[in-house]
Amino acid sequence: RTWGGRFEATPAEAMLRLSASVAVDQELWRDDIEGSLAHARGLERAGVLTAEERATLEDGLRRVGDEIAAGTYTWDDAREDVHMNIEARLIELVGPVGGKLHTGRSRNDQVATDLRLYTRRRLGEARRAVANLRRAILDQAAQHVDTLLPGYTHLQRAQPVRLAHHLLAWSEMLERDSGRLADAARRLDELPLGSGAIAGTTFPIDRAAVAADLGFSRPTRNSMDATASRDFLLESINALAILGVHLSRIGEEIVLWSSQEFGFIELSDTFSTGSSMMPQKKNPDVAELVRGRSALVIGHAVTLMVLEKGLPLGYNRDLQEDKTPLFAAFTTSLVSVEALAGAIASATFRADRMQLALRHGHVGATELADYLAAKGVPFREAHEVIGKLVKLALRQGVGLDELPLATLREGHEAFDDDAYRVLDPEVALERRDLIGGPAKKRVLGEIDDARARLAGEG
Repeated sequence: RTWGGRFEATPAEAMLRLSASVAVDQELWRDDIEGSLAHARGLERAGVLTAEERATLEDGLRRVGDEIAAGTYTWDDAREDVHMNIEARLIELVGPVGGKLHTGRSRNDQVATDLRLYTRRRLGEARRAVANLRRAILDQAAQHVDTLLPGYTHLQRAQPVRLAHHLLAWSEMLERDSGRLADAARRLDELPLGSGAIAGTTFPIDRAAVAADLGFSRPTRNSMDATASRDFLLESINALAILGVHLSRIGEEIVLWSSQEFGFIELSDTFSTGSSMMPQKKNPDVAELVRGRSALVIGHAVTLMVLEKGLPLGYNRDLQEDKTPLFAAFTTSLVSVEALAGAIASATFRADRMQLALRHGHVGATELADYLAAKGVPFREAHEVIGKLVKLALRQGVGLDELPLATLREGHEAFDDDAYRVLDPEVALERRDLIGGPAKKRVLGEIDDARARLAGEG
């Protein structure tokens, strides 16, 4: 322990079990060593360490890192956390000079720095994974510009759309997720190191130089805020939660579309499972698990917010518990994104089943209403007329395109032979030639633009 001088008794066993966190926070070891290396260089610049001492500390820290990476280091719960484990092992390796490393530093600014380094790194991994998912979706969209299917509202067939247009909607959601992850990374781009426990340090550490050393744009402006605030974690985990919502929605559609009732998509065998009892089954477990895992990420976000909502300034030990939900949220999100990307990239979309679905449900009804409106009929009147024609077609068991012109004219005299043309799904889509619409040239342009934006994200 690093704080025993004040105490006459050692901690109770129950207290040790309660306070031990190394089983969880050891995941920060890379970030802790990276921060300590920069701190050692900062101490040398401040005249606290000689060049030889700094070199000794750097060598020792790298040796500790090598041991951890190789799996030869044994974590010790009695040393409480990742920071004390690394420092204790450093002292064992290099001797008393290892005790100088913590000069001008508290575990409060140390862990805040570690968490920013960790979160920045993991946000980058998440952004790259989401980019790969978007790329898989856009590749499928490019292959299915001419594949038509019903668009759905209330899960009822509504209007014709292009499959590429539908997939672009997935891409749009995920592009916003990429933006939120990038925003979170920009917001945490400040270095807490040098803030001490709450009120900074008396040593003349050049915080701006240390910040640059660690790739941060600037040091934090307030030592109390830097050591006690974790809203950068809240923002990051909520970005993951929103991403989870979108992954779940996509997963839900894949589950529906892969059913025999829809038959719009077939997942590859590599992203499907079978049944232990029913030999015929091919289950879309990848989509179901992505849908289910999103609940965990959302729960982790809520846990983190509730954990931090009642904490006064400055640091409180409650913050020890922020790592479990944070680490789990990143791990779960990355696995889900990577699996979904593979499933979509290898999936087969069934254009024949989609075309068959277009023939039922009277998805051209809006086209006929617009046809009348274009001839000067008030839209509400046109809506009423077409609704009655749909009812008639349902009773007769035919499509709107199978109703004779005389029947259409009984509904309204403005109908003419050209009314049947607008019921052609391809014609209907090409009439929607506006920004954000499903006309072919618009969809092709959106695919190109989405790919360009993706490439520009780096």
